[in-house]
Amino acid sequence: NLSTCRSPQQMFGAVLKEDARLNTVDTRETIVVSIMPCTSKKAEALRSESFTEGMQDVDYVLTTSEVIRMIKQAGIDLSTIQADALDMPFGMSSGAGAIFGVTGGVTEAVLRRVLGKNGLASAQDVIFNNVRGDDSLKEATILIEDREIKIAIVSGLKNADDLMKEIIANKKHYDFVEVMACRRGCIAGGGQPLPFGPRTKLARFNGLYKIDRESQIKFSQENPYIISLYEGLLQGKTHKLLHRNKH
Repeated sequence: NLSTCRSPQQMFGAVLKEDARLNTVDTRETIVVSIMPCTSKKAEALRSESFTEGMQDVDYVLTTSEVIRMIKQAGIDLSTIQADALDMPFGMSSGAGAIFGVTGGVTEAVLRRVLGKNGLASAQDVIFNNVRGDDSLKEATILIEDREIKIAIVSGLKNADDLMKEIIANKKHYDFVEVMACRRGCIAGGGQPLPFGPRTKLARFNGLYKIDRESQIKFSQENPYIISLYEGLLQGKTHKLLHRNKH
């Protein structure tokens, strides 16, 4: 019986539905719609572990390509619409959360959490040269206190399968492995617009890292709304809302 973290989509849906369940003033039905770069999220939303107290956490999943088609069919010209801030608390996010969309982004976010600001500064060379980039397999070694942590970052299921076989055969050993099903990560997800050439790849990479650079909050654990969430709604409910048991 293994307890595993749920995907960000399912965590977010579960938290929104739990907040709605506790709201005795506004009793309207809460519907959660996720816009994702990933086609597999549609199936994930229907899996048994994607329900909390018998309620489906995410009701509908649209891919980015589907949303683009809907916008075009509605005749909406985004270039003529003035940009506005997101409603709070959704308008406050961390750079660490933004870079989840590229291969190596999850690893970098974890390193920020583990190393802290001081340790992160000394690890910048390793992060830029070994963690970032779109190679199908990247390896890095990070010194945390007096221990070397060996890291592998792999994207693409065939590449992940090859790496797993090497690990099982004891040819490779790692303390931490990041796996993304799509080559280069979610920026190249099955639900993303095509074609995905070198120019588009670079633009999507640079776009996410630009969000990170311009973010006032670099570390997920420093987001005040995340802190208040753990101190409030999630107290005693982290397993219920953020984890699922695997048998």
